[in-house]
Amino acid sequence: MKREVPLKVTIILIPLAIALCALGVYRGEVAIVLNKAINICMECIGLG
Repeated sequence: MKREVPLKVTIILIPLAIALCALGVYRGEVAIVLNKAINICMECIGLG
């Protein structure tokens, strides 16, 4: 039995997701997330 998401929900959620991503970019959170990702990778590899 396959459950499908109603089209109305999709039409609301996609623009909302795009708007929230744009807000994060506007606030400069991309650099913060990238910096944290680099630090985690360096710790896992053992270089940091």
